[in-house]
This record gives sequence, C-alpha cells and structure tokens, in this order.
Amino acid sequence: HHVNFLGGARSAGVHGRWSSLDRGLRLTFNQPYFFAPHLSLGGEGQRWYTFTPAYKSVVTGARATLTHRESIRFSWAVSLSSERNSSSINENVLNDPTLYADLIALGLDPTTGKQEGTLGALGFDMQRSTADNVLNARRGYQLAFHGEEAGRLMPGTFNYYAMSVDARHYLPVSEKLVLANRVQLGAINAAGDDPKQVPFSKKYFLGGASSIRGWGRYEVSPLSGSGLPLGGNSMFAFSTEARLSLAGSLGAVAFLDAGNVWPGDFQIKLRNL
Repeated sequence: HHVNFLGGARSAGVHGRWSSLDRGLRLTFNQPYFFAPHLSLGGEGQRWYTFTPAYKSVVTGARATLTHRESIRFSWAVSLSSERNSSSINENVLNDPTLYADLIALGLDPTTGKQEGTLGALGFDMQRSTADNVLNARRGYQLAFHGEEAGRLMPGTFNYYAMSVDARHYLPVSEKLVLANRVQLGAINAAGDDPKQVPFSKKYFLGGASSIRGWGRYEVSPLSGSGLPLGGNSMFAFSTEARLSLAGSLGAVAFLDAGNVWPGDFQIKLRNL
C-alpha cells in the first residue's frame, strides 16, 4: 500500500491472496480532494475466486466510489460497479442429484453446470463512528449501512436490491477489561421473487474465524437435501466479547456468538439462531 502514490496524498494498493477458500488479486486507488476538500474518488478492480463446498465463483470487475467525509466521525458514499460473475459447481456435486437440482432452482444452467452473467449495481454507504481507537477501541460505537440496487438503474443480467447493517459497541468495565458487542444483518430481495436474479457470489454464509466461531467457514447456511451449504438471502449474526489485557500485547477474550442464514428474502427469524 502506497500512501503518497504520484504525490498529492493519493494512495494505491495491491492485495493478493491464495488459499483453498479464496484467492485473487485486487487493485485500489484513491484520489483525495476531488473538486472539494471533503470529497474523494476511489477506484477498485479485481479478479477473485471463492470456493464454497458446492460451487466456485469467479468475479471480475471494477467499482468507482465517491465519498463525502462530513467530519472525522461521519461519511457517506455512492458507488457504481460493473462485474462479470461466473459460478460453476464442484465436480463431486455432479454425482449428487439432490444438490444438482437445488442449484438448478437457484439459477444454474444444467447444460453447462454454470451460472454466468453481468452485474451492474448502484450502491450507497453510510458510516458513523465515535470509537476512541480504530484498531483497538475501548469506548464508543461504529455503525455502517450498505444498500445496493442491481439491474434496474444499471444494465445487467441480475436484478435485485440488498441492504446490510453492521453495528458495534464498546464499553470499558475497568482499565483492563472491555465489553465489545457486534450485530450484523443483511437481506437480498430478488426481482419477482426469482432466485435466479441473485448471483451465487452474493449469497450469505456464516461461520469461521470472523463470524460464528466453532463452525467452519461457509458451514452456516441453508442446506441442500444432502447437507451441503448453498448460501442464503437473509442473514443475522450477533457476537459479544469480554476482552482482557494481561501484560504488554498479550490478552485474552471470552466470547459468545450466535446467528443464522435463511434462504428467503428478508426472512430473519430471531428464534431460529
């Protein structure tokens, strides 16, 4: 990451990853003071592979984002994105007729074993933070909202709208103990209630080191008849942590996680976590 790329406080970065779960390359660029001191223009291009137990998704595309930072605590942004989405089922799925039928119902082409299309989307983001530290907050809160509309105002194969919220709160109990809470929710509404209008790469999954610990990545999800996770259109997750500083940079955390993913649009059921 270069924080003064070509001078003028412009920044640029390259992010690469290679693992059995996801891999790819992402390039970023940010132009500060875009016609006004509170405006900045950012650009991002990527080619990214994601491997779930049932299928592989490849996303190739770019996004441009105009950000207005009203203060150090509050900002909002609008974005335009264009992507090429291609998903193909894993080879072992070909021998599972139950799962194969489920994926066809979600938009898989049975003749090619793929779901392919273009995604044009208009996005809106809003963020507010009173946290005292970006990396290791002890008090305050962070609130982020994201909305996305695809296929209506922007040309593309897929047609849906989506929204998500990420809220975090930090409460100091003592000099060394902090309670940290986080709530996430998200929902995707497919046009005409047609599941084929949502690309596989946008489906929700939970589990792994960053959401419901104790479950593997992608394991919390609506399942096929044979038990493989397919991804869903509604998601809710909650986490609370007691963070204790021990000595120097050493600490300990006790945590409780809960959540679930549901197949339907806006189908969150808090009694089913």
